[in-house]
Order: sequence, then structure tokens, then C-alpha cells
Amino acid sequence: MGSCDEKQYGVTKPISRAGPTVADMQRNKELEKFLVESGLYESDEEAAKRVEVLHRLGQVLKSWVKMLTRRKGYTDQMVEDANAVIFTFGSYRLGVHGPGADLDTLCIGPSYVNREEDFFFALHDILANMEEITELQPIPDAHVPVMKFKFDGISIDLLYASISCLVVRDDLDISDVTILQNIDEPTVRSLNGCRVADQILKLVPNAENFRTTLRCLKFWAKRRGVYSNVTGFLGGVNLALLVARVCQLYPNAGPSMLVSRFFRVYTQWRWPNPVMLCPIEENELGFSIWDPRKNPRDRTHHMPIITPAYPCMNSSYNVSTSTLRVMMEQFQYGNKICGEIELNKAQWTALFEPYAFFESYKNYLQVDLVAADVDDLRAWKGWVESRLRQLTLMIERDTSGKLQCHPYPYEYMDISRQCAHSAFFMGLQRKPGEVVQEGQQFDIRGTVDEFRHSVNMYMFWKPGMDIYVSHVRRRQIPSYVFPEGYKRSRQSRPSGQQDNPHKSSQEDEISGTEQCERNFKRKYFDKAGVKQEVVVKKQFSVPLDSLARSILSQGSSGLSFDMHNSGQDVMERTKSPESDTECAPNSSVVTSLTSDGGCEDVGSTQMAVSVEDNKGVDGMISGRFDDTACGIHSVPIVKNEDARGNEALQNELQQQMEVLAFNSPNRMPGMVLNSKGSVDSCCAKTDHKEIEPLCNEERGESQ
Repeated sequence: MGSCDEKQYGVTKPISRAGPTVADMQRNKELEKFLVESGLYESDEEAAKRVEVLHRLGQVLKSWVKMLTRRKGYTDQMVEDANAVIFTFGSYRLGVHGPGADLDTLCIGPSYVNREEDFFFALHDILANMEEITELQPIPDAHVPVMKFKFDGISIDLLYASISCLVVRDDLDISDVTILQNIDEPTVRSLNGCRVADQILKLVPNAENFRTTLRCLKFWAKRRGVYSNVTGFLGGVNLALLVARVCQLYPNAGPSMLVSRFFRVYTQWRWPNPVMLCPIEENELGFSIWDPRKNPRDRTHHMPIITPAYPCMNSSYNVSTSTLRVMMEQFQYGNKICGEIELNKAQWTALFEPYAFFESYKNYLQVDLVAADVDDLRAWKGWVESRLRQLTLMIERDTSGKLQCHPYPYEYMDISRQCAHSAFFMGLQRKPGEVVQEGQQFDIRGTVDEFRHSVNMYMFWKPGMDIYVSHVRRRQIPSYVFPEGYKRSRQSRPSGQQDNPHKSSQEDEISGTEQCERNFKRKYFDKAGVKQEVVVKKQFSVPLDSLARSILSQGSSGLSFDMHNSGQDVMERTKSPESDTECAPNSSVVTSLTSDGGCEDVGSTQMAVSVEDNKGVDGMISGRFDDTACGIHSVPIVKNEDARGNEALQNELQQQMEVLAFNSPNRMPGMVLNSKGSVDSCCAKTDHKEIEPLCNEERGESQ
């Protein structure tokens, strides 16, 4: 039972103030038991070690600042007063970190200690000479500059912010907006990690229920392959903000109900309307904030999730049309399973079934990275991984959205190679419903060349760093991606996991049923003895394995995908006179499979590969929306078993969206993005009608 006088959290009134029922409380216990048994909580020993490492790192940073103060010629008193303060943010600050999780940290130093030289050079040299520091990797050109390393085995991401103070006090209030005075944009972004985390915890009705729900949904997102901000999916901050908004809409609900309502709300959400925890604040400091009225680029965002601390930004600007489509499919999956759990037709384990990525498509892009050693590969991989999202966007752009990409955010390793190796994969499919003519193709040769050029701009490139982009069909997926190092026969999956419920009877038999989030270091024995490759390379200066040597030849080529549903590989080959050359730098080369399974070097070719119509085989689930282009120009309205409740929820969410945008204390004019992506003006109000109960379990609630 709730009172209308209860405190309101967020920019609108809640959808329901109903508390947990007896059945909800039982499901809460079952969910928490599942999370504990899944190993999502760290031990007391590891927690104590994190605290110790934070203390030791803090001492190193204080000594570093004192050393620089003396070196820069300040007085002895200034040296004595010199100080640096360390803060945490991310999952650790929110209280949802698990065993082995990265420790996100921020060092705040005085105005005279800068990031470019003092942090990335002087501090880097100090850390490099410490025995307990390993895997040290500075990334000064990142959107948020960071230094990554392990301190006594604990993974740490360290940011630096220089504020406009000569002496940094230990009791510094990082939430005070005056801390942002006289600093640059990268410093603002560094500070905002901590500021956003603090605001989230202040803006949720029940911090413990929020933490349990977020821990659960992070685990779900990882299992379903949609947890990776850099790839264009949900990162930790994005997911925390989405969960916090659901907590505001259901302030008295327990974790099990919040998990269920998370999927119910976001399958219905009319993107690109923004998710916000509080009104967007403007300030005389003048930093840019998310505002589609003033910033045309903000109007192109597909899934705006706005941070609550000034300056308010879209935390999910990496989301593309393709990744939003994939996330909507997974929200549908979660909504379906939670409905079954509430009807006692499924257990919590069904919600966390790993997504069968390598069963969901017939065609894939394989991106192989190699380097001279593991240290070079770590740096090279970090750079390329940050660019993979651009490859997805380029393919969407160059095919007018007709060729859909599903980047998978996990890496795999083939340890049989002589050089350090890592591989990423993307699922490919023609957009369902597209009318195509026989023989019509997607020609992405220029796209691959453009991607190659952008990757080769890496300023820290070293000899041995190379990248291969390959087209592989499902039956040619290398065996090292599977848990046991080989492809197992298909086993029937639980009824809850209906990734492909309409699978065609003519579809090729596939194998391998489980996907794991870790890297599988297994030997790779391709049955055909060869991969179909497009090679994007610089000069090799390390020994190549026999597989790599077999695919190098002279010429320039690319990929061209046949849109016709032929059901078989189609190869068009035009051999180049230069193809006899054994190796050439900066070339793109195709090796095709011959009819007898052997290897044929094609040289300069056009490779036309059938991208079959994956309708019913594309990983979508029951109740999927028909229009899969759910970007800024198309918003799906989902119909499922609870159609009546969902229709009410749709209506209520629309009412809320009409009043939430840019709501300020003086009721400044607001705006809402409509389903076509244009801007509708509205007057933001707070005295809108009390929200009606939406679902059967909420109908008994007092008004």
C-alpha cells in the first residue's frame, strides 16, 4: 500500500507503488540464492585485498605529487601540503562489483600537475618500476584518458583530473559543481564517473534493491552478449541508469519484480525518447549538455540514456541501429522468460541461458588480430576493439541499412598460432523484408578498405601488428570458439531459450550449443583446412603460421555479399596477373574454398557470398517486432501474451515522455523526440494525472 504523499523519485510519478507480494518475496529469495551460487559476490578476502590495494595506490599517488611539487620548484611548505586524493567509481562505487572485476579509480591532483606529461610519463615511469605493477597500458588518446594496469593482481583503470586548486583537501566534495571550474572537457569526463555514481545512489528509492537488480541484469547482459559499451551495447553506467529508472517507476518493488519490470518497460519504450533520472541541469559554467534542440548530433542518437550529474550527457552514444535491434530482441527474450517465471513455468536459470551466437546466423565476419607478443597484442587489441563499432556503422551506411551486423563483444584466442592472436566475430544478415533481385550484391570492398585505413592510423603501431577480416559461413566457424575446443552436435535447448523459434527445415545442420564469455584457448583444426579470408595487413616482421602464409598474395580486393537466397556459397573469381606474388604489404586478399575442399589463391577478386534470408533464423524470439530497423526512424511496439497490460504501459510511458524532457524548476519549455526522430515542443509539467494501475497484480493498489 502506498500513499500519494510519498516522496517522488525521478521526473515523473511512479507507475506503481505496490510492494512485494508473498510470491514476489519467494522469488526474491530464489533470485538471490541463484546469484550467490553463480559466484557473483567476491569473498571477504578479496574485498579486503581491494581495500589494501587502494590504500597502497593512494600512497604512491601522494608521493608522486610531492615529488613533482619539489621538482617544479615550490616551497617546502607547499611540498608538505601537496596532496592527491583517490576516488572510486563504476561497479565498485555502486556496490555491484564481482570477483575479478576491474577497479575504476580517479586520482584528483592540484592544478600544476597535468595529465599529458606528469600523469602519462612521470607516473607511468614510477609504476613501470614497481614489481607489483604488471600489464601497464597507458591510453592517452581515449575519450576518457586512462592508465590500465594490475596492482598485485587487481585490475585497475586509473583516470586523472587536475582541478583548479593548489592544494587538494582529503575531504574534497566531488559532488560540488564548483569543482568543474576552469577545467577542460576530458577532465570533466574523468570527474563525472564518480559524480554520476553518487547521483544514481541518491536518486533510487532503495539502494539495496537497486544493487541486487543491477547485479542480476549485468550478469544477464553478459550471458546474452549485450554487455559492452565500446561495441555499442550496454556498459555498466548505461545499465545502472536503466535499472535506476525502473526503480523510480516501481519504488516499493523487490528485486524479482524490478527485473521483470525492467524488461516490460524497455520492450515498450519508444526510443529515441531519453531515459532520465532527473531534470537536465543547465549551468553558467557553460559546458555542453545533451540537448537535441540545440545540438543536431544529439538528434541522431538511437538510445539516449542521460547521466544525472552536470553536465548531463548521453552515456549510450555508441549505440547503433544494429546494436539497438539486437538489444530489443534480448529485451523481448527477457520479458518472455520473466513472464514464464511469474507463472511458475520457468526457473531463474532460464533467464541466464547463454546466447547461441554461433547458431543464430549463417554468415559471419571474423576479425583476427595478431602481434609479436602478448604486450603488443594487448595494446593493438584495445585500439582495434575501439574501432570495431565504426566497421558496423560503415557497413550500415554503405548498404543503406540493408545488411545488418551483430557484433559479438567477446574475444577468442587460437593458441596454436606462433604469434599472439585474438579474434572477434560479427553476425551478418540481410534486413528481413527487403525485396531483392537475383544476383544483387552488397559490395563492401570500399568499406573494408576504409576500415583498414582507420585502423592503420594507430600511432603506436609496431611491426607484427596485423589485422585480417574474413567472411566465414556458420559451418566454417573455427573450433576454438567452442567451450571444449570442438563442435558438438546440437542438443535440444530448454523451452525458455527460443533464440530461433522459426528455424528453416532447409537450413544447414549446425553444431555447437553453448557460448561462454571467457576466451577459449583451444587448438584450431578447420575441417576444410583453410579459411575464406580478406587480409588487411602491414609488413610482417614476425614468423607467420602456415595458415597465414597460405593466404598472402598480391592484389586489392574486398567482399561482395550476394543478397539472393541461393542457399549455397556463390563465388565469382577473376584472377589478377599479380596474384603469383607471395606477399605484399597493405593488400587485401581473398582465399576461397574450391569444390574439392582445397585452397585456391585468387589474388585480386570479387567475392560474392550468399547472405541467405535469415527470416526465422536470425536469433529473434517469439513476439518479435516486424520492423527490425529500430533506430531513430522506427520505433517498435511489441505485442505479447500480456497485450492488454502492455498497451496500458505503452500509453502511460507516452504520457510520461511528454513531460519528462528538460524539466527544470522554472518549468522551462521542453521537447520530446517523436518516433520519427524529429523534435516536438511541449511545456514540461509536473502536475499530470496520477498514473493508473497497469497490470493484474497492481490493480489492488490504493490510489
